[in-house]
Amino acid sequence: MMKHTLRTTAGLAALAAATGAAAHTGHGGGHDTASLFTGLAHPLGGADHLLAMVAVGLWSAAALPAGRRLAGPLAFLLALAAGALAGVQGLGLPAVEAGVAASVLLMAGLMLARRRLPAALGLALVAGAGLLHGLAHGAEAPAAGSLLAYGLGFLATSALLHAAGLGLGRQLLALQAWVWRVAAGGLGAAGLLMLARV
Repeated sequence: MMKHTLRTTAGLAALAAATGAAAHTGHGGGHDTASLFTGLAHPLGGADHLLAMVAVGLWSAAALPAGRRLAGPLAFLLALAAGALAGVQGLGLPAVEAGVAASVLLMAGLMLARRRLPAALGLALVAGAGLLHGLAHGAEAPAAGSLLAYGLGFLATSALLHAAGLGLGRQLLALQAWVWRVAAGGLGAAGLLMLARV
């Protein structure tokens, strides 16, 4: 499991490096540090990003077999990096912010469905949510600084949020079933509130 996690992390770092290299403007080390911290903080700056990324881990803990639980976070992170690259290049979709808010509601639905939904469909929906979040991250990239450092920062924080969700998910599943339903319901209510405010 640890070797798989390290390979996954190395792969994400390589993908982020490719993303940054495609749009890197060659700023100095000070800009790199500032960009890294901006990227690290970015997923924590909005409840929509934070809740969706934790929920990916929650869903993965409940819906995927023990040996494949990293597939949910990996699908999200790969789509997140691809979406960010598209966002940096100026590509986007209409109403991305509404889509990001809706992804919180989607994750609540996935949590309620758990294993009743085919894993492949769940992973595709998780990747779709990751793409939307990536488009938002890319569009909000700082105008100055290192895009590579920024990308590595938000990928690292996103991975940590997924890990927190996986851990929390395992704990919630050990409790009575109603606790899980209440958590999913609270997430869904938060998603609806965010959608209403977009």
